[in-house]
Amino acid sequence: MLILARKKGEAIQIGNEIEIKILSIQGDQVKIGIDAPKTVEVYRKEIYEQIQEENKQAATTTTNVLELIKKSQK
Repeated sequence: MLILARKKGEAIQIGNEIEIKILSIQGDQVKIGIDAPKTVEVYRKEIYEQIQEENKQAATTTTNVLELIKKSQK
């Protein structure tokens, strides 16, 4: 893990297309701005993990439905 210290108004550049800028710092909360191409999906981690779990459940459900269909065709 790369750890960087930044102050308000400073930024971090990731590759050629992604910039993360520190917008404000209030107490223990930091507001950041992310400038990235629309093709790059950006999520809060808890939302990303929720999406991954929902995708996993959907895949499991699809597999279960397919197994039921196969059994019913025998």
